[in-house]
Order: sequence, then structure tokens, then C-alpha cells
Amino acid sequence: MRLDATANLEPAPGLVRRALFSVFDKTALAELAIALSAKGVEILASGGTATTLEKAGLTVVRIENFTGAKEVLDGRVKTLHPKIHAGLLADRRLPTHERDMNENAYPFIDLVVCNLYPFEQARARGAARHEMVENIDIGGPTLLRAAAKNEAGGVTVLMDPADYREVADIIARTGAVAWKIRRALAAKTFKIIAAYDNAIADWYAQDVAEIESPSGAHAQNAGSTASAPADSTLPERITEFTRVEVLRYGENPHQQGALYRATAESTGVSNGTLLSGKQLSYNNYLDMDGAYRAVFQLAGIGCSIVKHTNPCGLAEASTQPEAFRMALVGDPVSAFGGILGFNTMVERATAVAIKDSKLFVECIVAPSFDPSARDELAKKENLRLFEVPMGSPEPEWHAHRIGGGLLVETVDSGLGDTSTWEVVTKKKLESGWHEELAFAMRAAMLLKSNSIAVSKGRCLLGAGAGQMSRVDAAEQAFKKAGAAARGGFLGSDAFFPFDDVVKLAAAAGIVAIVQPGGSKRDADSIDACDAAGLAMAFTSRRHFKH
Repeated sequence: MRLDATANLEPAPGLVRRALFSVFDKTALAELAIALSAKGVEILASGGTATTLEKAGLTVVRIENFTGAKEVLDGRVKTLHPKIHAGLLADRRLPTHERDMNENAYPFIDLVVCNLYPFEQARARGAARHEMVENIDIGGPTLLRAAAKNEAGGVTVLMDPADYREVADIIARTGAVAWKIRRALAAKTFKIIAAYDNAIADWYAQDVAEIESPSGAHAQNAGSTASAPADSTLPERITEFTRVEVLRYGENPHQQGALYRATAESTGVSNGTLLSGKQLSYNNYLDMDGAYRAVFQLAGIGCSIVKHTNPCGLAEASTQPEAFRMALVGDPVSAFGGILGFNTMVERATAVAIKDSKLFVECIVAPSFDPSARDELAKKENLRLFEVPMGSPEPEWHAHRIGGGLLVETVDSGLGDTSTWEVVTKKKLESGWHEELAFAMRAAMLLKSNSIAVSKGRCLLGAGAGQMSRVDAAEQAFKKAGAAARGGFLGSDAFFPFDDVVKLAAAAGIVAIVQPGGSKRDADSIDACDAAGLAMAFTSRRHFKH
């Protein structure tokens, strides 16, 4: 066809006389088909879609009867046929196309209703490789692309069940779909297909890396000289995010904000549910993510209180109400207007404790809420309750937007094997101190660098965060902790360049320190600990957070 053949033609009217249905997601399918059938539209349908419509009492022309070719290869080839694709790609405005259709006895197909195999959902639930491959749709995208391409030529494409009712109503009134609507539906379709293809490409890149890695889950071809690249755990292309909510504004009222969801991940705050209260803000989402990720890493019943992504309260206890009370001890002033995070179902007793504390809280994020707790918390004005799906809230990777690009890294997944920690001082750890230091280090790694966390009894007493010098972070933490620091523990996200932090810790009554080690002046800090009778462990694992 000449490229300019349709350049000066008006869009085709978009009359709908014949529709092809081939869907995986059968939401609202029968209702749409019934509405079209009532308008006299002929219904073509493939396989299971045809069965569903026939059960709904509809007269359906099965694809194999329409094409004269039966489904083959276990259903892999159903709609890939010239009669179908000619019917979709024929431009109603071109006499040459109409002649070809008549010569081959091919009827026009005016509407395609199609959605795709659930590839991203299969990936999110960790499906086996063979199942992932079978969930790569071939016929569906081909139908959709053909229909979407021919929007000006008179074809309408429907992919999202949310659009069914509007289009059915339009056809019921006018018998046709206007070009403006067809064009918008085509644009939506190409956008969804692009995301679908990108998800497949991303999965294959990861799969290839695993196969080529000697230790990969699918290691094979031992004699191959190919090796996985050093960055194989990170995506080659990042395209799998879809906007799911436009927020009131960004970090500040003059900025725009939106929430995007990763198609391959089904846990975390972006997949949560707002149970009560007004729409969440950009900052709410940031702090809820920090609060839930903070408390999720605790082994026992925990509570976190987060402000501006930093925990000002963090505690682990034998009961949930006690965990809340302990978390509030850490910094009751900063806790005002914060986000509460819990790693277990919120109980009524905890709800009562929150209400009785008179603490103003923006949101509470938890795996679930007991109905009685929800009733109790409903008495607090302007409080939002947010439920997060069970499962690790950690994403596969972290990214920071920079001018012209992204910096991407794997997630700082935690403390690692704490049994490898090395006690480098004369004073050794007493019973229970190892667990106390682990808690202190968990708190420190959650804070913006430079960070120091002071804790005792698995309760954060003082947090020094976001300081340009480590000694300033320590002074801030000790100021917050006050006299309660005596007999406590100190965690640092990075090594001590000097012995000044150790001297401050000794003066505050700290009994043990945990830090990565690795400074040229480690010996000075060790000597200062020995002089003060402090124990200190090196982890060999830094936890910078910018």
C-alpha cells in the first residue's frame, strides 16, 4: 500500500456489525456480548471464550467455523489466520482493500475484545519457567495490534473490562464508535502491549543471566564459555511500572505526584489498601514504606514510628501494646504527626493504647486490623488505616533519579550472618548482648547517613540521622536518649574515622558498640574501648543510606 493512500481521508465511521472475542480475563464479558448481540452484532469467539458466551445463552460463531481451520498445537494457534487479520486490517476507506476482501470472501471485523495471558501475575507468584513461557501470549497481542493500527480505518479495540460498559452504551445508541474514542482505545492498547512485552523481555534477561551463571537456578551447558555479567541481578531495562494513582501533590504542594506500581511485585505498600481516611499523600506513602519495612525486619512483635522516612521510634516486645509504648519512648516529641508501623495484626488493646496516648498519628500501616481495633481507632479524627499484603516489603532493587538517568542498586538486605561478627576488644559480649547489638544495627541501617542508633532492651532510645559527621550523629543520638543511654548499646551505619564517638559512648554509659570497621584508625577506637571497658564488634558490612 502507498504510504500516502490514506493521508487525506477522513476516518471511517466505525460501524460495528461483527465483533471478535478472545479473552483470558472474562470480567464483564457476557454483559458486553449480550449488549452487542441485542444490537444485531455478530459474535465471533475463540475456545474458552466461546464456551463462556454460549453458557450465557448467546449465539456464537466459533473461530474454527469462521476460518475453516481448527485450533492446533494445544491452542497455541487459534486466531492467527488471514481471514481474521484481513478482516481487522482492511481499511474501510480504500476501494483496493474492499476489492481484496470481496475476492477472498473475507468479511470485515469491526470490534476486537481481547486481553492477554497473565504473564506478570505468573511472575509475581514465582511460577516455574515452563509456566512463564506458556503465559507469553502470541495471538492476543497480534489481534490487538492489528485492530489498534486500523483505528482510523474503522476498527475498535477493547482490552480493559473497565471500558466495556461505555463502548456498549455508545454502540447501543449509535451503532458505531467515533474515531476520537477508537483512537484513545488504540493508544491505551499499544501502551499496555508495550508494558507486557517489556515485562517479558525483563524476565528473559533475568532468566538468561540465571542460566549462564554457574550457580544459577537453571545452570546448564557446563562446557559453555559464556558467563553472566557482573550486573546480571539488575534489570537491563526498567519499564515495568504503571501509574495507578494521581496524588494530591508531591513532597510539597507546588509539586505534582503520582504512585506507580511494579507489575512483577505483589507485596509492599504500593499494593496495599486504604481502609479508612482521606487520600494518602506522596509523603504518607514514603513514610508508610519506611515504617513497614522497618518493622518487618524485626523477628518479634514490633512497632515503628517514622517521620520523614527516619524511625524516631522502634521497639520489639512480647506484646503489641508494649511494643507501641516502648517505640513512643524513643522520641515522643518527634513522634507527633508520624506514621505507625506494625508487623502483626493490630489488636484492640493496641488501639486503646494509641488512643489513650493522645498522640496525633497520620497513618497506621499493618498486615491487618482486628475489627474491634478498627472500631476503636475510628474514634481518632483524621487517622488513616492502611493494610499491606503479607510478604517481604523489600523491592528487588532501589533507584535514585539523577539528571539524565537512574542510579540502580540491589537492596541492602539486612545484617547478613551475624555469627561472623568479630569482637575486637578485650571486653567480650555478655549474655544477650549480641541480640541487643543486632537490634541497634538494624535501627542504624534504617536511618539516613551518617547515622547512630542508641538502644536498650530492643527499644530505640536515641537516633542520630542525616548528619554530615559521625560525631554529630552520635551527639544527636545521645541527646535524644539522655540518661536512659546508660547500660545501652550503640549501632553505627559506617566505621569510626576517629575515636571521638567511642569517647562519647563511654561518657554516656554505653556498654557495647557495633560498627562495620575498616577505618585506618580502627586501632584508636579499639584502644578507646579497652580503656573504658567497652565491648565492640565489627560486622564488615556498611549500611550507608542516602
